[in-house]
Order: sequence, then C-alpha cells, then structure tokens
Amino acid sequence: MMADRGHWLKVMSGVLCLASMPAIAQAQTRAETLRQVTGNNIPTLDPTTPGATREAFGVSTSIYDRLVAFDRKKENGVWVFDRTKIRGELAESYEVSPDGLKITFKLRDAKWHDGTPVTAEDIKWSLDRAVSAKSIAAGQVGTGSLTKPEQFAVVDARTITVALPKADRLALANLATPLAPMFNSKLAKAHATSEDPWAQEWLKTNTAGSGAYTVEAFKPGEQLILRRNDDWKSGRGGQLAFFKRVIEQTIPDPATRANLIEKGDADIAIDLQASDVPSLQSRGKIKVESTPQSNGFTMIAFNTQMAPFDNVKVRKAVAAALPYDDMFSAAIFKRGFPLYNASWTSPPTANFPQPMPVKTDIAAAKQLLAEAGFPNGFKTTFSINVGSAAVTEPMAVLLKESLAKIGIEVDIQKLPDAQMSTQVTDKKLPFFTEGSTAWLPTTDYFFRNFFTGNQRWNYSSWNDEIVMTLANQARFEQDQAKYDEMGKAMIAEYVKETPMVLLWQANQDAVMVPQLDGYTYWFHRQVDFRDLSRK
Repeated sequence: MMADRGHWLKVMSGVLCLASMPAIAQAQTRAETLRQVTGNNIPTLDPTTPGATREAFGVSTSIYDRLVAFDRKKENGVWVFDRTKIRGELAESYEVSPDGLKITFKLRDAKWHDGTPVTAEDIKWSLDRAVSAKSIAAGQVGTGSLTKPEQFAVVDARTITVALPKADRLALANLATPLAPMFNSKLAKAHATSEDPWAQEWLKTNTAGSGAYTVEAFKPGEQLILRRNDDWKSGRGGQLAFFKRVIEQTIPDPATRANLIEKGDADIAIDLQASDVPSLQSRGKIKVESTPQSNGFTMIAFNTQMAPFDNVKVRKAVAAALPYDDMFSAAIFKRGFPLYNASWTSPPTANFPQPMPVKTDIAAAKQLLAEAGFPNGFKTTFSINVGSAAVTEPMAVLLKESLAKIGIEVDIQKLPDAQMSTQVTDKKLPFFTEGSTAWLPTTDYFFRNFFTGNQRWNYSSWNDEIVMTLANQARFEQDQAKYDEMGKAMIAEYVKETPMVLLWQANQDAVMVPQLDGYTYWFHRQVDFRDLSRK
C-alpha cells in the first residue's frame, strides 16, 4: 500500500489522507475498503444535533440502527428507496392495530457495539430522547404524531408499544428516518450530566449504537473511518456489510473529487457538478448511476406576503415569462426530470411533485402583468446561493433576460449559504430560488411542510385556508381514495394561487468506479454504505 499512500499524498495535498490513517485501516486490502469523497463535511456523529449536515444523516444509518427501515426497489436499472414498504431493522417484526392507534414492536436478538444486549428499555429511552431533547428530532417525529414519552411503553425485555392519539399515516415512516436512531441507553446515560441529560455533547463525537459499522477515527469536518461490526444482525437477510472499512473524506474541490474517482483512488462521489458528469462518462473510466431526486424539487419562490408578489396575477405573469427549457439546459444540462409544460386543467394524479401546467408565454405574461396593475413592470431582486452558483447563476441570468421582456427589472443578489439560510428563515427575500427534498414524500407531508405555517420550509409564506385544512385532514385519512381526492384538491389550489414555480427534479449522479455495485438513491440523498459491494 506504500505506492497507493504516496499517490494520495501527492493528489490531496493539504487534505487529511491515507498517511494519517490508523495503521489498522491501512492494513486492509483495497478490495475490502470503500472510499467516499464529498464536498461537504460531517460535523457530528449524532444526526439529531442542530447543525447536522446531510452527510451526518447518511453516516448515521451505518452506525445506528432504527426500529424499522424503508425497503428498496429497482427503477430504470438503479436501486431507489421504496416508501411503500417498511421492514424491521432492530425490530424483528411490528404490528399495527386495526384502528391504527397502537404499533407493537418485537425486538430481534441484537447487541450494542459494546456487546451488551439491546432491550426494550433502550428503545424506550431512545424514543423519549427523540421527543424530549432539544434537537432537530422532535420536529421530524412530531410530523407522525410522536410527541410525548408517555406514548412509548415497555411490555417486556423484547417488546415495546407506541400509542398514537389518532391513526397517523406517517407514524411508522418517521421511525425509519435518520432522526430516529436507537441508542445504547446505559452507555449514553453514563456520559449524561444534569445540564445535559440526553448526553448530547458526548454523542457528537462518540457513539452508542448497534449498527453495521463502528467508528474507528473521526476528525469533524475532515475525515471519518468506520470499521465493520461483525456481530451485526440487522441487515437485509442478516447479511453483514461487504466492506470491512469505510473512509469518508471531505475534499472541497469537485475537480479533485472527480480526478480521484477516475484514477481509482476513491470509489464514489455523489456531489460532483452536473457539468462535469458527461465528460467523465465519455472517457469511459467511471460508472454513473443517475436518478431524479423523486422526493424533491428545485423551484422559484415568491414571498406571497410581500408586494408585488402578494398579487397572484404578478406571480402568474412571472411564471408565464420564465424560460423553462433554456434554464433546464443551462443550469443542469437537462440532467433531471422537468416539472413544467404539463397540459392538464385538473390534476391527473394526487402525487406531488408532478409536472405542472406552466410554460413560457410572453404575451400572456404581459397581459397578466397589466391586469395586475403593472403595465410598465417593476424592479425586484432575485436571490441565489453562492454555494450553488454553478447551477443558480446561469438560471438567474436567463430569468433576468426573460423578465426584462415584460418590463420587470431584476437585480441578481448573490448570498453566502449562511446568509441565504437566515434570510429565507426570516422571510426577508421577495423572490429567490432554492431546492429541497421531503424525507417522507407523501402529498400531505409536502403541503404541510412547504405550504403551511410560519416555518422555514414554507418558502413562499403561503398560508391558504383550503390547503391548511386539507393537509391536516389528509394526514389522518386512512381511506386511500379519499386521501387522493384531498391531494388533488391541494394541487389544484396550488396551481390556482401559484405561490412558487416548480422547475425540475435534478438528477442525483452517483459517480463511481466500475467495480462498485448496489448504490441506492435514498430519501436523505446520501450513500448507505451497507448497500455497497465490489465485484
């Protein structure tokens, strides 16, 4: 491995690399070690910590088990998560009562990383932590009516129940997200304090899990090395993970990440620039598995509480003036699924997102703007995130040119990531672009998260009474036909009011060495190391 190590030092100057890895990690053969390179970082090992990155969510699936997990399926030759099927993970089995008010979990014979048995008391403590600690978990699991410790009851050492106030469609699904990890309660409590009863500080850099991997070395923001847990029994069919070691490194420069994959010095990256992927493919040294981010969207948002975008005709005028096809080509090189140019007058399905009936029509845009009281247009700012400028800047330039045709003068405002996030949260931006995903992609979940309340994700500050009523009712509707009726009604109201404009679902391009198999597109948009193997 000396030649390999020297190559990493040369290519990755200034970045933590193979030379600084523990000897035990270097001792593994190349075939037994998986290396992922990412442009982002892992600041914490506890996915529920405020400020946890998407990378932290992904890694946690390999360190911690949940009670349950989504299954996966093949679509167009690529593995994707299957939100319609939930299987046991630490739970050997689960049963939902006929009225939907109680879920009973039977635990498998599993062990924590320290060799002690997983018990229902541990699960109870973990669920209590999810709803009680000051973390990002409570908000997520609360979308499934999991809000109080009193809902979780130990029946015996291997059985626990979850009680619900109403039959909630998303209760079980929430227990499959990265924000519902199960902790070794005895180990965690040994590091708790009166000021920190849930051991949140300790768990940022230490683990108390039962998952497929244990942490061998962790340098926040730089590198993580995982070692396979050979006692893991929660895998699909009880199979161990293929790789004995996993190394995840932060490499900020996308060109360097691409170079490492192409030379075989790293195995996989999922965050390369869309513009680089076609040329990488053309050289034939790597494999790309692409899938549209089916549980998300890129959009243009209007602040519906701020003039002139509080006027629906202004919003519709802008929607009619956007150069959709040109933006799709320039921003993501058509690597995705368009959410525009549909021709329907009433929603054909209850699925959201779906292609919407908007298209470029400058004449209609001018007419709508005149009807709105702005025959000569107006001036506004359009905000983009500097961190995603490779995508957003060409989109913004085209938008500016097209809106000028109807008299709207646009000043493009480039904001750093932190400032953009703050401005979005504080509802101070009149007009901007963002992208987002929903972990639990059901229509009511999308509408509750993105179109109701004074929450960060309600990008347009849109609080439509029809939508708020339907979204809250649909959550508890068990009859699928009635649920679909509600979904179509919400989508129709969205089209009528146009609080934002859906653009596309960008592809997630997983760029990897040809020998890698099993990559799966998960709702959290991160690699699950347990899926992967090498030919």
